[in-house]
Amino acid sequence: MEPLCDSDVNLLDSNMTNNSDALGVNHSGNNHSGSRAPVGVIGLGLLGTALCERLLAAGYPVFVYNRSREKADPLIALGAKWSDNPLEQCDRVVISLFTTEIVEKVLDKLKSGLRPGQTFIDTTTGDPDQTTALGRRLSDQGVHYLETPIAASSEQTRQGDALAIVAGPEEPFLACRDLFNCLAGKTHYVGPWGSAAKMKLVNNLVLGLNRVALAEGLLFADAIGIPMQSALDVLKHGNAYSIVMDVKGQKMVEGDFSTQAKLSQHSKDVRLMLTEADRAGITLPLSKLHLQILDQAESIGLGELDNSSIIQAIEEMVRVHAQYSN
Repeated sequence: MEPLCDSDVNLLDSNMTNNSDALGVNHSGNNHSGSRAPVGVIGLGLLGTALCERLLAAGYPVFVYNRSREKADPLIALGAKWSDNPLEQCDRVVISLFTTEIVEKVLDKLKSGLRPGQTFIDTTTGDPDQTTALGRRLSDQGVHYLETPIAASSEQTRQGDALAIVAGPEEPFLACRDLFNCLAGKTHYVGPWGSAAKMKLVNNLVLGLNRVALAEGLLFADAIGIPMQSALDVLKHGNAYSIVMDVKGQKMVEGDFSTQAKLSQHSKDVRLMLTEADRAGITLPLSKLHLQILDQAESIGLGELDNSSIIQAIEEMVRVHAQYSN
């Protein structure tokens, strides 16, 4: 695992130009001294668990909450404490849930713990309009909302290789540098609410298409007599290389679809991309095709598996096409 409190924090304005030096960001990672204040973590899925593990390893007292309490047991064994409402114990809370709608419902359930001065770091990949509205509502109550989708799988996050994309009020972001340094290897601040959600969708569009292209390429190689492993080894050293090959290539070759990031999660993200594209008045032809493949994957029971299982969906589509062609 990489060092837990030594990451690069970059501040970008709304035009995505680097102005970190002008804002005087401390890159050392040593932003606080003395005892650490407790941090809440709400949502203990794959990503929330990985983030919680990093906080614990860095020495933060952590209060955890999840809809199903049994998911907290491994983290409690590592030193976390269960709370029926971490908002009551913590001024800073990390949230990691499936959608912004769920975030809103959970916060409404825990609203007795809301108080001015708190900061919420929401790593949920959400709808940009919804995250913006949530930020405004919380701001009206004196709560700082930092929209912070994570560009990494749970395993990459666990190893310190995540990118945190942050939007919201700048002052609370700077005040939480110690947390971002522990949660992610790199952090980019991209402006007002909605900006991070949009940037995460852009990131996931490119990432997802890289993944589906790799899957089809490996199947193509196999069909024309090149072993998948040989094809992957060559691709990693050629001009078609992408980091997806390092993270997902071997899983595809070996058929290891143990979950690092659920396929159903990416399907949800592609739907958000298409919604946002409609708002912007453009079409995303490759993403529309990608969603068809993801729908096929979910229809054959791959939704809860790792997103590298997209290769099985394409393989099934090829098999069905061959069957009808004959």
